[in-house]
This record gives sequence, structure tokens and C-alpha cells, in this order.
Amino acid sequence: MVHIKIEAMKNLFFLSVLFLGVLSNAQEMSVIILPEAVQISTAVLPVPESEKDDAKVYGYNKQGDFVLLREGKNNLICLADDPSKKGVSVSCYSKKLEPFMKRGRELSEEGKDFNEKREIRGMEVAKGLLEMPKEPSMTYIYYGTDEGYNTETGELTGGQFRYVIYTPFATTESTGLPAKPHAKGMPWLMDPGTFRAHIMVGPFN
Repeated sequence: MVHIKIEAMKNLFFLSVLFLGVLSNAQEMSVIILPEAVQISTAVLPVPESEKDDAKVYGYNKQGDFVLLREGKNNLICLADDPSKKGVSVSCYSKKLEPFMKRGRELSEEGKDFNEKREIRGMEVAKGLLEMPKEPSMTYIYYGTDEGYNTETGELTGGQFRYVIYTPFATTESTGLPAKPHAKGMPWLMDPGTFRAHIMVGPFN
């Protein structure tokens, strides 16, 4: 009787491992890397038309690695949508923010969570190891659902805009902005007084 129970438990364990393996493979297979041209078209959606053609763009190669897709000629860097995440979200930011953004990506690759990344980058800024822009620096974001996304053209319908203006160490007193919004779409100051202080605007559409 004990022998039968042990064999049953072994079989159950084997089936569980097999199921997890199949599930993992299915999830990997569901990640589709779109052509570079489509990734680029989507990545530049947040910015004004006049800025799209000259923005630097990062995205993903066929192996799913994060790579440079196009060199830029202006002061904007755009990030293509992460194919491993649900929904569609792209962003473009001032190249002055690249040290901050790049460091965040590096820490994410190391498995650091939001709080860990915040603590590490804050320490590095304080020590002068990580440079933040001295002037307000813009980030454009556009996001929406998979259902509204055309994977052949890179167009996203029904999306929403959000704007983030990084202004390190700004406070509610220095800007006159509230620390929380009291109306839809109004600007407000997030993380005031810190190295990552930034003005949030939207979504409003």
C-alpha cells in the first residue's frame, strides 16, 4: 500500500513537471517579434510628427534581445513595445535621460525590483556616479490594448498619452505643483524633492 502511494506521488510529480515545461514552452512560443520597421513605427507614436524620422530607436531582434534598431539624428530616444508584456506601451525621452534610463534597464536585467532600482540609482546619483539632467527633460508615452494594435502597420488605435517631465529635486514649493492630481489630466509632481522628481501629465484623452 505504501509502495503504491509512493509510485502515485512520483507520477504526480512527473506530470506536474511536464505540465510546467509545456506551459513554459507555450509562453515562449507566444512571444512574437515584429519586423523592425513595424517596431520603429510603433515606438515613435508618442512624439510629434516632425520628430519621428530622426529619433533613435531601440527594440528587439529575432532572438528577443534588446538592441539598437535605428541610429538617431535628434535629441530623442524611443523604446519599442516589449513583446513579452501584455498590451502595448512605447516611450520616447530626451537623450539627457539616457544614463538614468539605461541604468534602470541594467538593474532590471539583474533582477532588481522597483524599490531596489530606486535605492541603487539614488545612491549612485548622490555619489556622482549617475548623472541626472540639470534642466527639465521630457518623456512621451503612448499605450493601449493588444486589440487596438495593428501588427502589420504598427498603428495603435484607442491609445492614451501620458507625459513625464523629469526635474530632479524639484519640490511642490519650487514648482507650485501639487503632490497629487485633483482633476483628470492635470499636471502634478511625483517624488518631490528626490533625484527622480518628475511632473506627470495625463492621461487625459
